[in-house]
Parts: sequence; C-alpha cells; structure tokens
Amino acid sequence: MQNAQGMKSWRKLAVAAFPLALAGCITIEAPDEPIVIELNVNIRQEVIYRLAEDAGNTIEDNADIF
Repeated sequence: MQNAQGMKSWRKLAVAAFPLALAGCITIEAPDEPIVIELNVNIRQEVIYRLAEDAGNTIEDNADIF
C-alpha cells in the first residue's frame, strides 16, 4: 500500500516539474502588425435579412402590382 502511494506522489511531482523543464524553451513575442478581426459577414447577413423582410412586406402590401 505504501508503494502505491509513493508512486502516486512521484507521478504528481513529475507532472508538476514537467512545465518547469519546458519554461526556458518557450518564447512569446507580439506580432509586428495589429490583429485584424473582420465582422463584415455578420453585418451583411443582418442587412440582407432586413432587406428580404422589407421586400416581402412590400410584396404583400402591393400584391396587385406583382
């Protein structure tokens, strides 16, 4: 029973020490250019939806024209 607990403790220690071993290998640098997030897709979908709804209402209101 003590051996199993010793193995669990050793594993916990190894898991905790692993990121420390890699800490010197990882470097993070900021990009030279700003990050651009384009939201045009959602805006276009909303505009198209509103236009389609408006067109449907116009057709219903003026059924004799169409």
